[in-house]
Amino acid sequence: MPIEDRGDAHVITHALAKHTLSDLRSVDTEQVEFRKGLVKLGRICGYEIIDGMMDTEFVSITTPLADTTGERVKGIDRVVVVNVLRAATPFVEGLVKAFPRAKQGVISASRDESAGMDEDGEFPISIDYVKLPDIGPEETVIVADPMLATGSTMVSVLQEVLSNGTPERLLCLSAVSAPPGLVHVHEEVPEADLLTVAIDERLDDDGYIVPGLGDAGDRAFRTK
Repeated sequence: MPIEDRGDAHVITHALAKHTLSDLRSVDTEQVEFRKGLVKLGRICGYEIIDGMMDTEFVSITTPLADTTGERVKGIDRVVVVNVLRAATPFVEGLVKAFPRAKQGVISASRDESAGMDEDGEFPISIDYVKLPDIGPEETVIVADPMLATGSTMVSVLQEVLSNGTPERLLCLSAVSAPPGLVHVHEEVPEADLLTVAIDERLDDDGYIVPGLGDAGDRAFRTK
């Protein structure tokens, strides 16, 4: 199946998603191709969400020749995509290709790496900007962030989202996740479904995912 239930998370196993992620991991992939890869991966993930996590319904349609029955995705026009700045920007660009009518929100959230991880493996999180659309009970919210490491950022973002409304379904989408982050988010926000392309081995002492793909924001925007 293209989406597998791994307990703490659902994993997208589509061959092209894994192929694209392998390109993103490579140290030889330069900025332009890295950004294009994130866009591509976001689009693939969007299509997999539609195929594997959304229902369809039969509808009556009229072709130029006859009346017939077609099939449509239920709720595809009731989607909210939340961009966790800044690394998620190209990831979201691809995601909205699958959901072109989605409402979009933006949250600027970052962890204070200078403070280091505390004894619980968490970082202090700073949220500097929040702009979200209204979230209704019939909507699916997809919070996108390429990296889910400790889960500290995602938990803070999800709390902001839920303070703005209670959706029918809440999805956290990442390219790469670490086991401690998945556990942390699941414990703090159990109503969220966690969706990722890969679950990596561990976090290092600085809270980076290993093997990971480096700092997605720096690689996408060439800030280092």
